[in-house]
Amino acid sequence: MTAPPPPPGWYPDPAGSPGTRWWDGRGWTDHLQAPAVAVHQAPERRRSVLLEQPVLVVAQKTKLIELTNEYAVFDGAGQQVGAVTQVGQSSLKKAFRLVSSLDQFLTHHLEVRDAAGPVLVLTRPAKVVRSRVLVARPDGEPVGEIAQANVFGRIRFDLLVGGRPVGAIQAENWRAWDFAVSDGSGAEVARITKKWEGFARTLFTTADNYVVQVHQRLEDPLASLVLASALTVDTALKQDDRGLN
Repeated sequence: MTAPPPPPGWYPDPAGSPGTRWWDGRGWTDHLQAPAVAVHQAPERRRSVLLEQPVLVVAQKTKLIELTNEYAVFDGAGQQVGAVTQVGQSSLKKAFRLVSSLDQFLTHHLEVRDAAGPVLVLTRPAKVVRSRVLVARPDGEPVGEIAQANVFGRIRFDLLVGGRPVGAIQAENWRAWDFAVSDGSGAEVARITKKWEGFARTLFTTADNYVVQVHQRLEDPLASLVLASALTVDTALKQDDRGLN
């Protein structure tokens, strides 16, 4: 007894193509279907512990002669949770730094790290008048940019993603070392200041240490831009010695 033909449906193409061919119940048709393409979901990006801290205390490491920028980052309980380190600095740049202040006009690279490894890579291109910082992931994926918006008066930096503003850093006045960090609506989401009454009061014996207070949990890319702003305001954003020391 002859077996009945298979019901209509898509079956492997008997002609040998990688797709499937429609069987109408009586014979093969001309309708081909391309093979399904597997969708590979990108692995979820690790969210750094640095993005979860309501308080970050940034303390410059003391060196006899400062040839590189290095900062330790503590949480509100006094535990070190990260660091900011200048990377890729040539011997020529170190020489410039030793004998002059010309290195401020050269390109600088900073790496923000937590205990698990690099979190952000920051590049401050060679400065002419206005400074900017390019923020990227450790794999090179761009996050955004911190761009100086003005030269005179109260210094402001815009936080940009794809060229569009998502926030800003605004100096409180011309002389004081206080900055308000806002989101795209103008609401303050963080504050950078020298005033701190917590565990690390003893750290504030030099002008190179400061505290960052984050008012709410932020999502990326704003969270990473605020972190980059907070951890580099003294190293990558500082334009000159006017009131920022």
